[in-house]
Formats: sequence, structure tokens, C-alpha cells
Amino acid sequence: MSAIFNFQSLLTVILQLICTCAYIRSLTPSVLDRNKTGLLVIFWKCARIGERKSPYVVVCCVVMAFSILFMQ
Repeated sequence: MSAIFNFQSLLTVILQLICTCAYIRSLTPSVLDRNKTGLLVIFWKCARIGERKSPYVVVCCVVMAFSILFMQ
């Protein structure tokens, strides 16, 4: 089933995107900072969410991992 039609898979993809963008920005900030306009602004915004809301993102990742490992 596609991640678009399965809500749990969609949340997993979004969390992975946020964590990946924040990690890439921590390694090389210039890669994402030059894309503040256009279509690639999505990655810059995900990096911002990952940096500023990191405690909430961590809690969501732990809850998602628990549900994937033990609920399915």
C-alpha cells in the first residue's frame, strides 16, 4: 500500500524527512540555506522544524518506533 493512503506510513515518511533534513543541515548548513525559495523550500522548512521542535520530534519518533515494533 502507498504511504499516501496509509496514515501511519505517511507519518513515518514525514518524521524521517524532518530528521534527515535536520541532520543534513547540521552537517552542511549551506546546502539547505540557499534553498529558501522555490520548490526546495520544503526541505529547508523540515530542517527548521527538526531544529526548533526537536523534543517533540524525538517523542514522535519514539512513539512511532514503539508502535511499529510492538503494535504490528
